[in-house]
Amino acid sequence: MGLAKPETWPEPTAVTLNNTPRYGKAEARAWDRLHPRLTHRSPWIDLDGELPLIEGTMIRLKADHQPGDRDAPPVWPWSSATGAPPDHLDFVWSCYLRRFNLEHTFRLFKQSLGWTRPRLRDPQAADRWTWLVIAAHTQLRLAPPLAADRRKPWEKTTRTGTALTPTRVRRGFRNIRPHLGSPARAPKPTRPGPERPPGSKNRRPTTRYDVGKTVKRPETLVALRNGRC
Repeated sequence: MGLAKPETWPEPTAVTLNNTPRYGKAEARAWDRLHPRLTHRSPWIDLDGELPLIEGTMIRLKADHQPGDRDAPPVWPWSSATGAPPDHLDFVWSCYLRRFNLEHTFRLFKQSLGWTRPRLRDPQAADRWTWLVIAAHTQLRLAPPLAADRRKPWEKTTRTGTALTPTRVRRGFRNIRPHLGSPARAPKPTRPGPERPPGSKNRRPTTRYDVGKTVKRPETLVALRNGRC
């Protein structure tokens, strides 16, 4: 089945049709139990014999238009699920359309909320910090009705009835925080403790954790055979 050759397409196993507010009519066709043609041997360098067949569901999504009445070329998402019902097909392509929002969410986590800023050495501490960042993002998602639109001179004005983005809510969050209650008490003043004397060695080195990198593997069968010899 060639994606650019409609004459090679068999009859689809499922077809769905939905009306979307931004893209107009969206038609999804699915072909079950299709597998991609594996052309690179390096990911399967340790496998003896023929390359495996990884079956899945090929989906062709065609919408009437993109936002702004632009042409919408078809997209081809692929799902590893086989025998999926029509509801699953609509779920797959709707998740694919949300990838832009997901990328900007991770960008907000890293650049604005400091997800990767601390140099944490304990995996448990990294998990706790991740949950704190998620909690902060949830507050930004819930606070648009309380925040004022403090936009930059080059940014567009938010349309009436449209919620502020988390980035714009964060700009006005400092004006919201004094009016919110807090279950914690006021911090008590204190002085920092004594540090290690200059010139003394650290007798309790910090535990190091593996970052998950693997050793370099041979990329060709010739290199693999020479390494075994």
